[in-house]
Amino acid sequence: MFDAIVTHIKKHVSLTREETELLLASLELRELKKKEHLLEAGQICNENYFVADGCLRMYLTTDKGTEQVIQFAIENWWMTDYFSFKSNQPSNFYIQAIEKTTVIAISRKAQDELFEKLPQLEKYFRIVLEKAYAAQLNRIHYIFNLGGEEQYRMMVERYPEFVQRVPQYMLASFLGITPEFLSKVRAKK
Repeated sequence: MFDAIVTHIKKHVSLTREETELLLASLELRELKKKEHLLEAGQICNENYFVADGCLRMYLTTDKGTEQVIQFAIENWWMTDYFSFKSNQPSNFYIQAIEKTTVIAISRKAQDELFEKLPQLEKYFRIVLEKAYAAQLNRIHYIFNLGGEEQYRMMVERYPEFVQRVPQYMLASFLGITPEFLSKVRAKK
């Protein structure tokens, strides 16, 4: 399973055999059952998670008690609550496995130590975070400028793997629409 993260990192930066061994010594493999949480609101997020296999969601619970999905992560994607991870403050979010999932975790301390020893990992994480930030900006743009049906059609076009793997109610939450509306949209095809 560690091959996945090494391959992903090496797409962006180079690592020698010794550097790879140093990296691997800092990682921890976690197997999650469907619906198992890595993080719950109120906890401090002390780890960054790379999805080796499976699917995660990050969500919050609104004041009305409903779940609002913020993001998903599938294979070769990272997920963490960066505010909590960097500030050591309690998280407002939950991170949960949508299906049986394997993640590779790196603690905040180990990540900071690796940045000192392997500066190219800072470059790697900068690249990953830039892509994630750009994706979030696009999502905000779509939320304000597209209707629910248009957002769904774009999701099907750009990320068909999510539409197949993510339960309909979670996808509806992510898009800011009701599951009933999503059912009608999907029925149109």
